[in-house]
Amino acid sequence: MSKRIITINRMYGSNGRRIGKALSEELGIHCYDKDLIRIASEKEGLPYEELLKVDEKRASKWRYPLDEPAQMAPQYRLYPMNDVLFHAESEIIRSIAGQEDCIIIGRCAGHILGEQCLKVFIHAPFEYRVRTAAERIEIPESDARAFVKKTDKERRSYYEYFTDEKWLDMGAYDLCIDSSRFTEAQIVRMLREAYEGMEV
Repeated sequence: MSKRIITINRMYGSNGRRIGKALSEELGIHCYDKDLIRIASEKEGLPYEELLKVDEKRASKWRYPLDEPAQMAPQYRLYPMNDVLFHAESEIIRSIAGQEDCIIIGRCAGHILGEQCLKVFIHAPFEYRVRTAAERIEIPESDARAFVKKTDKERRSYYEYFTDEKWLDMGAYDLCIDSSRFTEAQIVRMLREAYEGMEV
């Protein structure tokens, strides 16, 4: 029997991660986010804190992403740790999708799973996301503005590098939601209905 998987791609500050967590509680299913890094760390025998530094980031063309002895180990020396993490997470995502209903945040999961999942994109206007980021990480809005731009740029570069698709191509998703237009409860209700309507 196939599993019901929802993947959530999101703009920074749109509350996509928070919505995913709330949906997982509502449905009683697991939401995979940074725990994918933990699983990859155990699978590859690499330090979690080092993998966290390259999570959802494309490697630089000019230097290794980590000053870490593991990067120079024979099996990793020719590949940036960003690529090692992406390929490890891809295998983990496919494995999880075959075993349980779940929600997966980011990490190109919608592209990796294709028609096996419901692909959701959470977005919101820039100024709304700036205010959210400023409150979340307790920084002035001027700093939050630069941080939101930087994080969106990293996510877009990461996604487009590993998928050869456009991050903001709404046609690549099954459902796109502007989180500034609805309450969290309303969005969770929409996604619950979509989940319950998926074929199993």
